[in-house]
Amino acid sequence: MERFILKKLLDWKNSPYRKPLILKGVRQVGKTWILKEFGRRCYENTAYFNFDENEEYKQFFETTKDVDRILQNLMLAMAGGCPSGA
Repeated sequence: MERFILKKLLDWKNSPYRKPLILKGVRQVGKTWILKEFGRRCYENTAYFNFDENEEYKQFFETTKDVDRILQNLMLAMAGGCPSGA
């Protein structure tokens, strides 16, 4: 199963037409693990944000739809700073 999902993720990564990745599934099947493993194997840098454990992250999407602003706020939160404009 691991090889199947990793191949699908690699196909997504290598596609010139890729869209945002949404991974859905029931609880406790390994979604977080496989995405962290995919990131570790296939990217030089990754970031992990748990929206269930950090309610403040949700507000970044409620206050703006500007992708650059959302990423800026997430980077600031990851660094321990206070997000501007949130």
